[in-house]
Amino acid sequence: MHAYYLSQWVLFFFIYSFIGWVWESCYVSVRKRRWVNRGFMHGPMLPLYGSGALAVLVSTIGVRENMVLIFLLGMLAATVLEYFTGAAMERLFHVRYWDYSNQKLNLHGYICVSSSLCWGCFSVLLVRVVHVPIETAVLRIPLAVAEGAALVLSVAAAVDLTQSFNEAMDLKRILSQLEESREQIRKLQERLKVAAEDAKEDYLRYSGERSRKRLSRKAAYLERIDMKRQERRRQLEELYQRAEQLLKEEIPSRVGEMIGEERREELAALRQNIRREIGKMGERTDRSYLHAARHLWRNPTAVSERFRNALDELRKNMEDRNR
Repeated sequence: MHAYYLSQWVLFFFIYSFIGWVWESCYVSVRKRRWVNRGFMHGPMLPLYGSGALAVLVSTIGVRENMVLIFLLGMLAATVLEYFTGAAMERLFHVRYWDYSNQKLNLHGYICVSSSLCWGCFSVLLVRVVHVPIETAVLRIPLAVAEGAALVLSVAAAVDLTQSFNEAMDLKRILSQLEESREQIRKLQERLKVAAEDAKEDYLRYSGERSRKRLSRKAAYLERIDMKRQERRRQLEELYQRAEQLLKEEIPSRVGEMIGEERREELAALRQNIRREIGKMGERTDRSYLHAARHLWRNPTAVSERFRNALDELRKNMEDRNR
């Protein structure tokens, strides 16, 4: 193999990242029946393919004439890279950007036998066919021009990566907040229900009555998101009013003694928690939701074990917008 300069390696990385983006975008778009700008980043590149291509080229140095070794070494290098990249991204963002859990013989959903075999085939195709004309073209570029192009592409990619990273963190934060909010509302409802029922048992000996609630939905994405936020706020306000009502309720003195100071303190603390949760609602901006949706739109197969319900809710809001 020709000894490449650093700038030439960088150009190979961007070329194969672009080729990978074309392949993935076309493949996913056909499956989804709509155009999908596939990948973690905004620009036309998939760094995993660029990194995979470089891993294959490096790992097959010295065995370029042996197709079996190209297949095996290329498959191994790309599979290891895919596994650790997938694991690292899920650990960082709590979202799995590709998932092989439904494939046979998979390892933690990050890699599987069929994917590894494809990497092996791609390795042979890359080394024996694709890389030959690309190598010739890159080596013909004057070194000064290659270094300039590598620098410009690296800066552009760094800017894109920064923006994409921020969007991924927005998605992670939105999913975390949605899941936390759902869980908090559920817990508050359960606690208030128990507190209300305890007070009601005593109170119903002297009087009797009570009532319930409702819900609403439907609209475009931001409208729907806003409705969701208003709905959660309304639920929390109702819980707050209910707790306040139980505290202020004119209960006969004998019952008041039975309820006791401890229960009143519990209701007061519960009311405080509800007010705190209402305050958190204002932290989630429309811009954050749009960033999260844009990132999810580019990665339609993304899954999350930790935020499964929140991710399903966000995805459903996106689908309703497009109806």
